[in-house]
Amino acid sequence: MTRRTDAHPDPTRPEIGAPFFSTWRVGTPERQAQTVEAVARTWEARPWGSDRLLGYHLYAGHDGTTLLHYSQWRDEQGYEAFFKTLRQERNDEIDTAVPSIERVRLDRYRLHRSHVRAAGDTRVPGLIVTVRVDFEPDAADKRADWVDLVLSALAGPDADRGLISAHFHLSTDGTHVLNYAEWESDEAYDAALAGPGSPQWERVRTYPGVRGFTGSRYRHALGLVP
Repeated sequence: MTRRTDAHPDPTRPEIGAPFFSTWRVGTPERQAQTVEAVARTWEARPWGSDRLLGYHLYAGHDGTTLLHYSQWRDEQGYEAFFKTLRQERNDEIDTAVPSIERVRLDRYRLHRSHVRAAGDTRVPGLIVTVRVDFEPDAADKRADWVDLVLSALAGPDADRGLISAHFHLSTDGTHVLNYAEWESDEAYDAALAGPGSPQWERVRTYPGVRGFTGSRYRHALGLVP
């Protein structure tokens, strides 16, 4: 069966071969909460559905209108089988409870590298930030080097203590990088953004081939595991 968990997911689990992130637009904070509960009821009323799915987590956007879905699959084949046989029935029940959900996009990734929390760090993230970094069409092979540059900056003297972890995913279509970052709080993230910066971070921002950055803030709203 399916059970809820308050625990945040671990993106570094070695069994994860196909991490997926998708976005739904639901319109209002009230519909955000209703959709989260509809997803929970729908999944808890059914068997887990796939031994290839390790965990499924929802995040409520601070904008009050969006939900981020993070699913940890062992492989893409497991997702494809689930999609063909079980996904639509569950979505139909959710749509009955909360009509007119807009399913914006689903992106497929591979975890490339992570800035992991320090040993003994037991902080619970108060804020999740995703940063999508889009690259020029001919710059897909530069993405790994860009991630290496960011991780070098995070390990340096200008590292922010409010950052708990950061996990850099390369999209399988070659277009972008997604950083899934755990922060101690909104205040810690705001302080990092307001900081003076450094030459190393300037190189990150102006790296050749980078088209732009899109950041979004979330709170962990629901965890589902087998």
